[in-house]
Amino acid sequence: MPGGLVALALGGFGIGLTEFLIAGLLPQVASDFSVSGATAGWLISGYALSVAVGAIVLTAATARLPRKRVLVGLVALFVAGNLLSAIAPTYAVLLLGRIVAALCHGSFFGIGSLVARGLVGPERKSRAVAVMFAGLTLANVLGVPFGALVGERWGWRAAFWAVTAIGVLALAGIAALVPGRPSGAPADGPSAGLRDQVRVFRSAQVWLTLTATALGYGGMFGAFSYLAYTFTEVGGFSPADVAWLLMVYGVGLVVGNLVGGRAADRDRDRALVLSLLALTVTLAVFGLLAGSAVASVPLVFLMGVTGFAPVPGMITRVTDAAHGAALAASANVSASNVGNALGAWLGGLALTTGLGYTAPLYTGAAITLAAVLVMLVAARQAGSGV
Repeated sequence: MPGGLVALALGGFGIGLTEFLIAGLLPQVASDFSVSGATAGWLISGYALSVAVGAIVLTAATARLPRKRVLVGLVALFVAGNLLSAIAPTYAVLLLGRIVAALCHGSFFGIGSLVARGLVGPERKSRAVAVMFAGLTLANVLGVPFGALVGERWGWRAAFWAVTAIGVLALAGIAALVPGRPSGAPADGPSAGLRDQVRVFRSAQVWLTLTATALGYGGMFGAFSYLAYTFTEVGGFSPADVAWLLMVYGVGLVVGNLVGGRAADRDRDRALVLSLLALTVTLAVFGLLAGSAVASVPLVFLMGVTGFAPVPGMITRVTDAAHGAALAASANVSASNVGNALGAWLGGLALTTGLGYTAPLYTGAAITLAAVLVMLVAARQAGSGV
């Protein structure tokens, strides 16, 4: 495995930790700065909004710079944001640190995925992207318990100091191990100009893939956002069980990421359609069997597997359709965040209309079914034989 891929995965792990660890630290932060829980919650929502904006703005602003130089700058921005969070004297400064750190998120994964696929042969490009995203999926498993554990023992600032250190290691690794221009991958040198990158959005395949990404994420997060209620109110689990159940889901994400990367390298469009269809079925069956504690454990694992399996293939698909334009890769990250917000909103709407605590699972299945249909149209138009 190329050392550059390991460095990119470490960067993804640090960025993922930053996103997820705050959930376990909110009570301490709210207490230290004497703010309400709702106000502290902006440390999560403000981060997500900054990700969506930064993915497009920073990628566009750095369109003509060499990608390695951009990645180094993005990780440096990430380190600066977390350092600012660690030393923040006020809540406003902490929020600013979160926003600064989040700005690099979308562009790092968008541009980094292009660099990652350039480090290997064309027959392994989706697997290379999966290796990079392995850091993010591991952070999903470890982020909340890591933040809660470090915060409980040494205070919430220690968690940000730890992530800052991880960022410094990733920065050094990328600078030392990622080649300036991977051999055999001309698209991974300097990006095309902004006008050329914007022009790729005339492609129907780009838009169909972005739509399928948003709907696929939307279906998964429409269900995931309310899993705690499903477990406790329907499955009969205690609140204390929710943490380990979510870790089971996180392990599923890791497995799905790696399996999905391999499958996409063999037959990408078929793998995408089948994984999205499998997620649809998993969510629907979960809704039917949510009252069974025995069935809930394997189903939440399968939800993680099928939910993340499409990710590597979607990224390589959109960048292939966009002829390697970094802006399209970053737009894919923005699309996933839009999908997260849409799915959580629709799942919450289903919940508040009195349809019961399994309603978000069925809502997620419906959204994911729409992703299957969009992906079938994209595959048919591309002539991939699905």
